[in-house]
Parts: sequence; C-alpha cells; structure tokens
Amino acid sequence: MGMFSFIKEAGEKLFGHGPAKAAQETAAAAPTPENVAALSKTAGEAIETYIKSMNLEVDALEVSFDAPTATVTVAGVVPDQATREKVLLCCGNVAQVSAVKDMMTVASTAPESKMYVVVSGDTLSKISKEFYGTPNKYHQIFEANTPMLGSPDKIYPGQVLRIPVDE
Repeated sequence: MGMFSFIKEAGEKLFGHGPAKAAQETAAAAPTPENVAALSKTAGEAIETYIKSMNLEVDALEVSFDAPTATVTVAGVVPDQATREKVLLCCGNVAQVSAVKDMMTVASTAPESKMYVVVSGDTLSKISKEFYGTPNKYHQIFEANTPMLGSPDKIYPGQVLRIPVDE
C-alpha cells in the first residue's frame, strides 16, 4: 500500500469522451461542488471500466477519483504482485491523473517490480540494457506490461512501466 506519482499530462485519454467529457466540461464551466463531485464520480467509473477491459483479476474492485487533487484511490484483492502493479499502472497512466493511492491487498506476495518513467528516445531494448545488462530481455518488460502495451514499439514519454525482477 502507498501513494504513487504519475505525470498528469501523459497517458490514456479516458476523460475525452462520453459522460466523463461532459462532466469535465460542466465542472470547468461551473466549478460548483456538485459538478466537481460528478466529475470525480464519472472519472472514477471510466478508470474502473478501463481496468476491467484489461481483464485483470481484481475481487471487490473499488476505484474513486478526486478531481481537485487528480488522485485515484484503488482497492480490492488481487491474486499476485504483478496484477497489483498492472492495476496501479492502469490507474496512473491516464491523462489527468497525478497520483494513485493503493489500498489493494495481495493474496500471494512476491518481490515488487521497479517502476520506470519513459523518456524521449527510450525503447524497450534500451530500458532492458539499463536494468538487465542486455537489450535482449526487452520482451520480459513487454510481457510485464501487457495488456496495457499493445506493441513493444509503442511506448511514450511520461508513461510508467513496470520492470520485473530479472528471471
């Protein structure tokens, strides 16, 4: 459990359409407590839907978003450390999110992965060389970040990746 920081301007643009976009526009035009609460609720629902779309196993998943602080709080029970870390990345690698408060519990513990913020010019091979001493383990990083990554060639500056303990 803990708090994790993310780059607010980087990530999936989940709030750019549907009810979240409407709530965001309403809250921007009239930032009343009711409109900000509605924005927080719809943004939290959008993030929860995103997590579920990644087919990550989380029992009793609860996601909330606090619009004034741009903080996601996520709770639930995950089967392992890898799933926990993927859920955290799903929450944090969203545009307009600057922090994630982790309230999840893990059924089976394992060593925590390192987190790495992608910078301009990075490739998975370059990151692999930095962490493992060889560029040939890029697939290990890719697999550790699926299903959020669709291709090993599609990473972007500001994105946070999990770097698992070397196998």
